[in-house]
Amino acid sequence: MAATRSAPTASPLGPWRSLTELGRLQGLSAVQFGRLLIQAGLREANGQPSARAIAQRVAHGLHADQPNRQTFWHQERCLRLLKEQGLLHQRTSPLVEQWSELLAALFIGSPSISTSAEQMAEELPLELVGDVNHQLKAKGCPFQVKPQASQLRSGGGPRLACSPSPAGPANGLRRYG
Repeated sequence: MAATRSAPTASPLGPWRSLTELGRLQGLSAVQFGRLLIQAGLREANGQPSARAIAQRVAHGLHADQPNRQTFWHQERCLRLLKEQGLLHQRTSPLVEQWSELLAALFIGSPSISTSAEQMAEELPLELVGDVNHQLKAKGCPFQVKPQASQLRSGGGPRLACSPSPAGPANGLRRYG
């Protein structure tokens, strides 16, 4: 049976993200990001979205009839409200900083590194493209990530890579990553 991998797709929830995902984008843990939402009046101390968050369509719960439902947060609305209240600084997230540093270094190149900036940019989560491009420009780096290069990736997880293996399984594929 040959190993196949379906094409990566954007998040099935569209702009809706978990606390973990929103925190990761800002270089924070889910707990830290949850505390910011509480300070902003968007989340109750028990973890449920506030009436204000629901009214402003910032929060969306799946299976609302169940007490332990998972809440998803609208990325743009949530971040905008936190920034407006001064709770989320306009600072560069560590993740954006790391990506921009890596891509700038790869753009310059090194004989010991075989990956190009273009190849690495394919792994960049779509929601970080704008901020990373802004940081690259601020650093004076002419390289810019083309959004279509990372549109199919919603996260930076590992990919399945296959290569022939002389001593491998009958189908000649070996899993990496």
